[in-house]
Amino acid sequence: MKKYVFFNALVAALGGFLFGFDTAVISGAEQSIQNLWQLNDLMHGLAVAIALYGTVIGAMVGGIPSNKFGRKKTLIAIGALYFISALGSAMAPEIISFMLFRFIGGVGVGVSSVTAPMYISEISPAKSRGSLVALFQFNVVLGIFIAYLSNYAIETAFGSSWRLMLGIESVPALIFFLLALFIPESPRWLLLHENNEDKARDILSKTDPENVEKSLVAIKESRITKKESLFTKKFSKPVMLAFLFAFFNQFAGINAIIYYAPRIFELTGLSADSSLISTAGIGLINLIFTMLGMVVIDRAGRKLLMYIGSVGLIATLSLVSNAFFTKEFEFVSYYFFVYIAFFALSQGAVIWVFISEIFPNVVRAYGQALGSFTHWIFAAIIANIFPLFVNSYDPGYIFGFFAFMMVLQLLYVWKLMPETKGVSLEEIQDKLGIH
Repeated sequence: MKKYVFFNALVAALGGFLFGFDTAVISGAEQSIQNLWQLNDLMHGLAVAIALYGTVIGAMVGGIPSNKFGRKKTLIAIGALYFISALGSAMAPEIISFMLFRFIGGVGVGVSSVTAPMYISEISPAKSRGSLVALFQFNVVLGIFIAYLSNYAIETAFGSSWRLMLGIESVPALIFFLLALFIPESPRWLLLHENNEDKARDILSKTDPENVEKSLVAIKESRITKKESLFTKKFSKPVMLAFLFAFFNQFAGINAIIYYAPRIFELTGLSADSSLISTAGIGLINLIFTMLGMVVIDRAGRKLLMYIGSVGLIATLSLVSNAFFTKEFEFVSYYFFVYIAFFALSQGAVIWVFISEIFPNVVRAYGQALGSFTHWIFAAIIANIFPLFVNSYDPGYIFGFFAFMMVLQLLYVWKLMPETKGVSLEEIQDKLGIH
């Protein structure tokens, strides 16, 4: 049972690997693209952020194919989008076609951020759901790390071969597409959208054999008979929780750092080669502490990790801000490394788990889409305007602003965030007062 569940979760989580790889790989290519096509700051920001705008669209509509066609078929389609995007952007002859193919990949990222965590949460037993959904985030940061390593290896071997940097993604995209053909459909989708109790029972007998009948009864009882909009008073609490969690995730500054890490390090006086090595260091620390978060999330709980992370992010962002104001950059690389450690342990490990848990079964796809949409619309805006702001203002102000936002996040965790560890999805619905 454990191997079966883990395999299915791992395959879905490979969508997260491509999500991370696609998100980070542009960091090694963005300066070459700007020089090649002579882009101004705003056009350059758009070329980098265009994938994020695709992600916003994908996140916004991702709940529709997940509900209509099922989680499995949607995951298969995501693999195809990643493959097309990787090859197309690598061969693009000019900026418009380049942005079109990056946009397609972004759509894949957006739909993946809706469908993969939701699929994993729906096939996982309650006692291990946190660590299994966190496997998605682990694969996101693994993808980021491998993208950084890949960029560094290609830069070292071939010089600024940005086309190869982007095109190499087609290999894992094809693997994901093929593996997704062999996973089962979500039993909750089968029961609630296809009314196929026999097939749902068969899958539950393999994923959670001790609670098959109990799960079937709970899923049926969680069904809301009349069709209701996500944006009603009944669902206002999970909507608010998901929106704020995703909002603060981006205003920690994480995607500004992920997308522009080499440029930020060069602002501190590091050479281009040293900045790429430091960027790979960020990817490695992100990976290690996401793994730690996966190990402890079902023991420590979601809320404790968020308390620890919020305090750590406030401290490290304040130190980075001060370093830019004082122009004392001796330790700034270490500040970023510690920042990434705190982010990975808290926000990184918790976000997709928490958002996939707090919505009732019948609106989970749309709730997940809302959280993903919020996450990515702010990611796109920040990535788009960051080059303009960093060239117009002292970066100390930018990182000081991110630190202040983490103070607000700490208040959110303290006053609003519920604990969801060890509780079934249907019991969480009751805990939030949704009937």
